[in-house]
Amino acid sequence: MIKHLSNLLLAAFIGCSLPVTGQTVALTPPMGWNSYNCYGSAVHENEVKANAAYMAVHLKKFGWQYIVVDFLWSYDNPPGSNIGNPFQKRLDDGSYIPWLTMDKWGRLTPQPNKFPSAFGGKGFKPLAAYIHSLGLKFGIHVMRGIPRQAVWSKSPVLGATGITADMIADTSSTCPWMNHMYGLDMNKPGAQAYLNSILKLYASWGVDFIKVDDIARPYHKEEIEGYKKAIQQCGRPMVLSISPGETPVKEAEHVKQNANMWRMADDFWDDWQQVLHMFKYAKNWEGQDGPGHWPDCDMLQIGKLSKRGPVGPERYSRFTEDELYTHITFWCIYKSPLMMGGNMPENRPIDLKLLSNDEVLQVNQRGQNPRQLYLKDGDSMVWYSTIRGSGDIYVALFNLSETAKNIKIDFSSIGLKGRVTVRDLWKKQNFGSYKNDYQQTINRHGAVLLRLSAK
Repeated sequence: MIKHLSNLLLAAFIGCSLPVTGQTVALTPPMGWNSYNCYGSAVHENEVKANAAYMAVHLKKFGWQYIVVDFLWSYDNPPGSNIGNPFQKRLDDGSYIPWLTMDKWGRLTPQPNKFPSAFGGKGFKPLAAYIHSLGLKFGIHVMRGIPRQAVWSKSPVLGATGITADMIADTSSTCPWMNHMYGLDMNKPGAQAYLNSILKLYASWGVDFIKVDDIARPYHKEEIEGYKKAIQQCGRPMVLSISPGETPVKEAEHVKQNANMWRMADDFWDDWQQVLHMFKYAKNWEGQDGPGHWPDCDMLQIGKLSKRGPVGPERYSRFTEDELYTHITFWCIYKSPLMMGGNMPENRPIDLKLLSNDEVLQVNQRGQNPRQLYLKDGDSMVWYSTIRGSGDIYVALFNLSETAKNIKIDFSSIGLKGRVTVRDLWKKQNFGSYKNDYQQTINRHGAVLLRLSAK
């Protein structure tokens, strides 16, 4: 089992290049659940708790630990509503409806109709305490910048005497798909103080993970640095995730120094063509992963999706069973963060099986330096990674074609000599020892994940 593997491997990473945050977070790719793909903006507290309870019972022992509330937790969605219209309307006097739940310092707080335990100004502290009581960690999604309604109301900035929200907002910096926020002008006095104030609030709630949206594309360098600085001073270690992609590859060094995970692509959904595109994005970011910084393929499209939006009707993942195996096999061999997107209490046996194979998850948590070995004519692909402290090699074989196909791995191409023992990690079976190569017929859009051991 790989329970709490990131902590167990801390000593092994001494001497490795750690992020400059001074924190020991995300030493291995974070593993958790995010509410967006199954609930959009309309997730309620009882549903978050139900997913946390499921993880605690079924998945925590395998290393899953983060429960992340995504997208508009300060926005009022009545029980049973769909994602709704995420835009605010500006009234003649300049105010906004619906009015987001916000404190006097211009900091958004949870909407009590969706999160009843937040009533009375408690914020997410009670929900975080419940999740922590299960031995899990709690995360939230936020939009970059400062609420427009805080700018309209000229909310004072905590920690910056005489500074109000309208004095630090960059009103020319807006999100094209949501009109709730303005960007921050990080050159203005008080801008960093505002970020410090919201991160201190999140720390007081018990937040362990923060996903900042509308910041990676376009790449807002100064604001990313601002969130990193705010995390450093908040008094609580937090994972910093930024989205959406496509994060510019030219910013690789900067993002590795300032974030723990960053999206390589826009939102990923249960469509085979998007899987093929993700392979290309991943190749572009090859070699940029390491303890504390991980290119992110986005959430796992497994299980029950889109219960209240945001994309398509309520459904189980449209991936075939072979495509599901390809999906999670690639996320594991590539060492992407693993954030489950489906509503876990509705998991089918196949969904739980995909999330609870300890040997497969070790590929994600223990593999080192994932590389593409080859991509042939767009119909077959092989990736591999090494294993710290071992001469063994993880290898993933992918059939991208429309018919069953024989896929081969030449042992010499990955530095193995002599006879090689082949173990199938999904089946947890040794297939025997082979000389020179191994080949297997793989179903259309299917994958095989192996551990190769040279004698």
